[in-house]
Amino acid sequence: MLNHLNREKWEEIIFGSDTKPGKRFDEILLWLISLSILIIMLDSVEGIRQKHGSLLYIAEWAFTIIFTFEYFIRIYVSKKPLSYIFSFFGLVDLLSILPTYLALILTGAQYMAIIRVLRILRMFRILKMMRHVSEANIILRALIASRHKITVFFSAVAAGMIVMGTIMYLVEGNDSGFTSIPKSIYWAVVTFTTVGYGDISPQTTLGQFLSAFAMLCGYAMLAVPTGIVGVEIYNDIKHLGNVTCKACGTQDHSPDSSYCKHCGAELDA
Repeated sequence: MLNHLNREKWEEIIFGSDTKPGKRFDEILLWLISLSILIIMLDSVEGIRQKHGSLLYIAEWAFTIIFTFEYFIRIYVSKKPLSYIFSFFGLVDLLSILPTYLALILTGAQYMAIIRVLRILRMFRILKMMRHVSEANIILRALIASRHKITVFFSAVAAGMIVMGTIMYLVEGNDSGFTSIPKSIYWAVVTFTTVGYGDISPQTTLGQFLSAFAMLCGYAMLAVPTGIVGVEIYNDIKHLGNVTCKACGTQDHSPDSSYCKHCGAELDA
């Protein structure tokens, strides 16, 4: 059928959102994705699955066939098929349809189709929110810049949890539920992160004192990675905002400014 259609027109509709047909296509696609995610969630509820299992099964296959057809259409109309196939959205589109087919040989694999939720990220393009991606890149760059500091911090915390878990194993023992060092380390992780499930708890005075100390350390630890990343974000923003006009010397222009706010001269990119 597509042999008789204008491939460029279809590419504009499927990959573009600036035109009315393209925006309508993306809106319909988002509704289909949302409904398919809802079907997957409902299918995981035992009572609903027993009562409407057949209907949910048919609906899931219907959505999968639609998305499969859409995936191959995208490849066909794309000017650079390989670029689309190995792009982020191309891989997500593929991974969103594979689980249903894998479920034919692997029980439960269909639930991994929940990865379709990542396709909703196309909403940024539809809602003209792509400009916010640059702001997200600031956070990403900050995380990358502070990766060594975070690695050192994480390693130190992990070592501390291992030591604390081992001490609690020696102090409390089997009677309090600390039946092994790995299980005691699990308690240390839960305590340091201030989650506190309560499935294991110290009974001795010394153990309770160590537990209170671990929880206080956990609260203190929350501030460390936040500060590390926060400094990198500040440095990144400060660097981006330090655009100087060569004509008059005015500084601190917005990174997306094209002209000087003081003299109106064009700024270098």
